[in-house]
Amino acid sequence: MKKTFLAITLLAIFGISYGQSPLSVGKSQLNMGVGLSSWGVPIYVGMDYGIIRNISIGGELSFSSYNEDWKGYTYHHNVIGISGNGNYHFNSLLKIPSKFDFYAGLNLGFYVWSSSPSGYDGAHDSGLGLGAQVGGRYYLSRKVGLNLELFGGNAFSAAKFGVSIKLGH
Repeated sequence: MKKTFLAITLLAIFGISYGQSPLSVGKSQLNMGVGLSSWGVPIYVGMDYGIIRNISIGGELSFSSYNEDWKGYTYHHNVIGISGNGNYHFNSLLKIPSKFDFYAGLNLGFYVWSSSPSGYDGAHDSGLGLGAQVGGRYYLSRKVGLNLELFGGNAFSAAKFGVSIKLGH
């Protein structure tokens, strides 16, 4: 009888934890790291917030700096990005354990490009960027995870990786 009770209890606990969303409703997490891009190595910091089960919204601030040879001159470019994103987290739908977080979504941001010396007439201008991302996290503990994200359509169209830290969990 004790073994049956223990087995049922363990199955119930496993079933409950198996379908949990990695970012709970009303909770947030801090994200930070580096990216890969043809425009230098961007660094970023952002925040995600669980608005309803399986859906989060967030914001991000990024910075990149690089040099480009153009028409016989070497120009130094700085790019600052401010963006917002929305993601759907597939854990419940695909029955992925809560130690993992697989998500996809859209982002919209404004990117400010500055170049020196003056006179740069290349293809880079400040403006809006719309893009999409797909990513995943592996949580090393209940609060800290590693993040990998692939994205396109915005100023840093490539990939980024870093650390996610759940706040208030």
